[in-house]
Amino acid sequence: MATRHLSWGIHARIPTPTTCSSIPKLTHFRNWLSQVGSKSMGLALSTSLALALSSTGVGYAEAKTGVNKPELLPKEFTTVIDVAGFLSPGQEKRLVEAIANIERDTGYKLRILAQNYPDTPGFAIKDFWQVDDRTIVFVADPTFGNILNFNVGAQVDLEVPRSFWSRLAGKYGNIFYWKEKVSTLH
Repeated sequence: MATRHLSWGIHARIPTPTTCSSIPKLTHFRNWLSQVGSKSMGLALSTSLALALSSTGVGYAEAKTGVNKPELLPKEFTTVIDVAGFLSPGQEKRLVEAIANIERDTGYKLRILAQNYPDTPGFAIKDFWQVDDRTIVFVADPTFGNILNFNVGAQVDLEVPRSFWSRLAGKYGNIFYWKEKVSTLH
């Protein structure tokens, strides 16, 4: 094992295989998740949004009714859509770069949607992002009770149990966590 600097600024002990072709990408993803752990991943995801969300309150990305507003989609493809304006251009650029590295390393697609329900592209993101069984959609929305929501494809679900995503959202998306982290940033 070697210590590796991950693209979002966290150091982790990650197995370094002798040949990438001998181990399937799913195994790489499983090893990566087990080594980084939910704490590190949650911290990375929450830290990326902590400054941007510090003045917005906290909520949950659960839509009460379906929304489909393709007019809220950007003109050009991007892996990060910030409809709510939570992120600075620099933060958005760093997230796009981190996502590219994660996708290259794991073979899974990661997409981030920052919204204020009902101001969201909603179902329109599925076609825009070509969401499939290998996609993780991370939704940040301060409208309801928990700011984090993860929608994962069936292939991801086979490798990472749903309980992982629930624990991640429950621990790092709750109001107490955000109040504590935001107050330490000021």
